[in-house]
Amino acid sequence: MKKKLSHYDEAGVARMVDVSEKSATKRTAQARGFVRMKAAVLKALPDNPKGNPLEVARIAGIMAAKRTHELIPLCHPLALSHVDVDAKVKKDGIAVEATVSTTSQTGVEMEALTAVSVAALTIYDMTKALDKSITIERIELVEKSGGKSGHYKR
Repeated sequence: MKKKLSHYDEAGVARMVDVSEKSATKRTAQARGFVRMKAAVLKALPDNPKGNPLEVARIAGIMAAKRTHELIPLCHPLALSHVDVDAKVKKDGIAVEATVSTTSQTGVEMEALTAVSVAALTIYDMTKALDKSITIERIELVEKSGGKSGHYKR
């Protein structure tokens, strides 16, 4: 069976996918990204006058996951059962991971990716005064489970 894009109708017009015939199942997705920064910026994290960038990023990521449908035009609004965002300091930057779960008719990949993206942007915002060359890299889906397409692991 040839795969096709699901957000277009036969005429090529963008549309929201109709999930009304799908069964609600437990669905989970995990995503990650990396905020690359200089050692001097990492060293200054505890002294940030705006607060702890990792904790603010964690909360921003959780909030973003819950509002994904407001940011991505064709995403369904979902009642999320769990969102976890973690930001860990590494030697050359900050690793950001998010895990999102729900029991629904559609998956939570976009919510996990949005959580990571907004958490990474928040870290950039809170540290940009020290270095404008900070980069956000490799935001990607790591794993997803549930639904018709089944399990995926990178």
